[in-house]
Amino acid sequence: MIGLNGGLLRRGIASLLPNFGARIESDEKIMTRDGAWCWFQDPRAVYVSGKRTRTYAQWVTQDGRLQIGAYDHKTGETEIHTLENEWGRDDHNVGAFIVLPDRRLFIFYARHEGKGIFCRASAGAEDISEWEDVVTISTEGRISYAHPVYLSEEKKFYVFWRARNWKPAFATSTDGKLWSDAATFIQDGERAGIDIRPYTKIASDDRTTIHFAFTDGHPRNESRNSVYYVRYERGNLFKADGNLIGMMNDTPIPHRKSDMIYNGATQGRAWIWDIALDDNGFPVIAYTRLPDETNHRYCYARWTGETWLNKEITPGGRWFPQTSFWEKEREPHYSGGMALDHSNPSLLYISRQVKGTFEIEQWESPDKGKTWRSLPVTGRSRHLNIRPVVPRGYDGEIPHVLWMFGDYRHYTNYKTGIKLLHRRK
Repeated sequence: MIGLNGGLLRRGIASLLPNFGARIESDEKIMTRDGAWCWFQDPRAVYVSGKRTRTYAQWVTQDGRLQIGAYDHKTGETEIHTLENEWGRDDHNVGAFIVLPDRRLFIFYARHEGKGIFCRASAGAEDISEWEDVVTISTEGRISYAHPVYLSEEKKFYVFWRARNWKPAFATSTDGKLWSDAATFIQDGERAGIDIRPYTKIASDDRTTIHFAFTDGHPRNESRNSVYYVRYERGNLFKADGNLIGMMNDTPIPHRKSDMIYNGATQGRAWIWDIALDDNGFPVIAYTRLPDETNHRYCYARWTGETWLNKEITPGGRWFPQTSFWEKEREPHYSGGMALDHSNPSLLYISRQVKGTFEIEQWESPDKGKTWRSLPVTGRSRHLNIRPVVPRGYDGEIPHVLWMFGDYRHYTNYKTGIKLLHRRK
């Protein structure tokens, strides 16, 4: 009788809470058991449906190889190619993709604070086995974080990165082989020292616009780290409401001319995780608010056409690196991570601290960010599940997300792999 009543009670609760006991029914695959990535290079993963249906992703192995993997959705098999040997054991050394119109892959990559930023195209469509010669974009030192874009109406490539002065820089090309000189994109003239290092995330409609979310700097250094927004279109830079900031030739732009999405001076430091575009072409930004190092809060900002909607989604726990109890954590602002579904930015994936470890959850808003509901993707894990990413170019018909799993102490000390979820129809 006690068991019967308990069962009835649970079913009664479940009827009131639709997500009670629910979980995404999925095929969870291991893409590689040896790989890691940072989150300031995108797209780290792309989805291409042509002769084959594949997801391509990049990672850096424990022994410092830069690799590209191709997961075939029909066969369930993964092909792996090593693009660079002895590239350095550092998860910041991963690159980013563009998918060319002929379905060849174009990769942009640099070492963490290393010398030079490079690009390289695959020799064949939907093929990672052979690559053309390396092209050097810039030979400057202390370069990190490639973000490439191709605008079809301009017939021009753009690539953005963090330059040797710690500021976001960019170069352009019409053929992917000859590149312009590097130019600084963002710099606050009142605080131009090398300590001020804006972190940038980028999204594009791949036709005419590039959208930027960025910060004052690293939250470790900036106790009032804020989040800002700028849009590029046809040679000009705009705020979200269409007010002109200036021309691209006027760069670098200062923070004060941009949209401030989140004010760290009044609400505490923040950091950015992703930016995407909704069906109207309006920007959506995912970021963390960091009241203190053990209290990471996942937040969401969406331009409505008139104003910025800002909402907190859920607490995320503390930093995820597995610090020994006698050590001080070197990266206490490393959240588990979040990623927007770029085909539907009302859907995102979050890595959150649950019962002592970090699990992946799917969060969805039925009203464009005002309210949220969730489903677990992983559960009862014995290892970390962190830094989710949804492949660019995915059609969004069924849930598809990649993430890191394993053990992680530092960006140069990790034993992680890459998992992939693709829900069964």
